[in-house]
This record gives sequence, structure tokens and C-alpha cells, in this order.
Amino acid sequence: MKQLVLFILVIFLSSCATQKAISIPEVEQSIDAWHQAASQAHFENYFDLMTEDAIFIGTDATENWQVTEFKAYSKPYFDQGKAWSFTSLERHVYSLYGVAYFDELLDTQMGICRGSGVMKMQDGKWKIAHYVLSIAVPNDRVSALTEMKKEWDKNYIKQLQEH
Repeated sequence: MKQLVLFILVIFLSSCATQKAISIPEVEQSIDAWHQAASQAHFENYFDLMTEDAIFIGTDATENWQVTEFKAYSKPYFDQGKAWSFTSLERHVYSLYGVAYFDELLDTQMGICRGSGVMKMQDGKWKIAHYVLSIAVPNDRVSALTEMKKEWDKNYIKQLQEH
């Protein structure tokens, strides 16, 4: 048993040691291109920078989109030439075991938002595998926001608990 554990450990460590280093500038260029494709309403370019099994989590509690659903939701906006425009104000990119992950503050039509995501190499490109968008709320405004959405949250929590 010890030999099997040692063998697995050696294989794991050697695979980590031989992994190609992640180019942070390439990852950032891919994220920037993804945001630019949305701002220019380039549907194909935008979704080409997402993995085939990507997930996009939007600002609404009901928005947990598999990429196919997200395409269907987004298509009318792109077709009208009015997708969204997110510009990174600040970004941090990290990597671990061949996967890149990041967080960013964004200038958007909703004001400052925070995005965070996971990227992986697919088809020779860094692509978004998982992205979470949230509206940044100053701490001193959270109480007012919580009160504003209290009834909606109560109803949605009940709906989720019934499933």
C-alpha cells in the first residue's frame, strides 16, 4: 500500500513539475478580448472565449447559466448591437495546476461591479470556464439594499426551499 501511495505521489508531483507555466499576460489579454467582444456585440467572438461547458453567474439570484442557456439569453442583446460594456479597473490573476483564476473590479452600466472567474486552456486559447458577476455595494449602503430586496428574497428563498 505504501508503494502505491508513493507511486501516485511521484506521478502527481512530476505532472505538476512538468506543467507549462501560465502566461499571466495571455490570460489577461483573453479576459480583455472577452469584455471587448461583448462591448462590440460580437456574439461569436464572445462565446468563442468561453469553454464548451462554461457557467456564467449573473447579478440576479436566478442567473446561474450553463453556456447554452447563456447564449440563448444573450443572443437578442448581441443581435441588437446592445450587449454590455465592462472595463476592468483593477484585476488580480493567479494560477494553480494549469488553471488560471482571477478577480476584477469593473466599470459597467450598473456602476462598479466585481467579476471573478476561472479560466482554462482549450483549443489553444485561455477561455472562461466559470464567471461570477456581482454588483459592488458599499458597506454603509447594505442595510438599505437589504431592506429594498427583503420581500423578493423571502419569496425566492421559499421557492427554493420547496424544490
